[in-house]
Amino acid sequence: MADSGQHSPLAPPSSWSRRKIVAVAAVTAAILAAVAGARLLRTERVSVVTGTIVREGADAREQLPVPYAVVTATTGTATAETTSDGSGFFQLRLDPPLFPGDDVTLSFRHPDYEPVEFSEPAEEKIHVVRITPKDPADEKQPEEPKHTISNVRVRYGVKNTTTVNVGGAVKSFDVVNTGNIPCDKKPPCSPDGKWKAAVASVTLDAGDGNTFGRARVSCIAGPCPFSEVEQDELSDNGRTLNVRVRNWSDTVSYLVEAEVTDSMVSDMVRHSYPVIFGASMNFTLPPGAQGPSIEAEMNGLDIVFPLGPKLILSWANCSVEFSPDQTKLYRCKLRPGFRFE
Repeated sequence: MADSGQHSPLAPPSSWSRRKIVAVAAVTAAILAAVAGARLLRTERVSVVTGTIVREGADAREQLPVPYAVVTATTGTATAETTSDGSGFFQLRLDPPLFPGDDVTLSFRHPDYEPVEFSEPAEEKIHVVRITPKDPADEKQPEEPKHTISNVRVRYGVKNTTTVNVGGAVKSFDVVNTGNIPCDKKPPCSPDGKWKAAVASVTLDAGDGNTFGRARVSCIAGPCPFSEVEQDELSDNGRTLNVRVRNWSDTVSYLVEAEVTDSMVSDMVRHSYPVIFGASMNFTLPPGAQGPSIEAEMNGLDIVFPLGPKLILSWANCSVEFSPDQTKLYRCKLRPGFRFE
């Protein structure tokens, strides 16, 4: 007969034990959920897709930027779209951001190139997308071009400022006063307010179109230590000079001197030489460049080809891109029937 005071090993747990097991499981689940949530919070989401689009080419020098391509990013919940700039750069902002590993589909469209579309896990990286021209034959030069372009150089104008010394200006003036007379609080007075003082000033004018340079003022006679220059407008490149002197002793004499310069603006013609790779030509011009044109030999004849604001050349298609400092980057590609010698 079994002892009623002992429990069988297979007996079900008491209700208290069951409650304890359930409570422990709930706490464990809450801890795991909190840890998982903390990890998600610490995971930096992908909010921007950045990259550049270039033309497909075996040689890196042939992989020219593709401007004005339409770039689209599609996620499970949203679509973003932008257009590449003159350097082929694009940047798409994802809203809402994606967790790393989430799928995003990118597509690239341009009327002159084959469309490209692919899906990939979202991640922080620089995308370099190479797209192929729709008609690869257009990218190749004819076997026997009709025209040869050689000795290519770029001509442009700039404004040049030349400063010429056209003379000098000299002016002396006196500050008349009698020393050792108490000021008695009747200005002008000495800096310490003790002695009666006198103030005198002089103004010089360089004349129309001229400016002063290397100006200086000096005390040349009298009790100079008891005088001072109160106003000294002697900065370079100004048309007028103004000097004011305070004197609290006997009369002093001052001298103002300056060089007179004239700035002349003239037009200068400069040349630069483009870099040529295959059928492509690239060159840059400084911000102040004006009236660019291409000087070249076509079939042995020297010809000047003005670019004009629309960048029209009979033998090449050109585009221009502006950098932040307004430097201009020109890219030109030969038309069919032409080749660089």
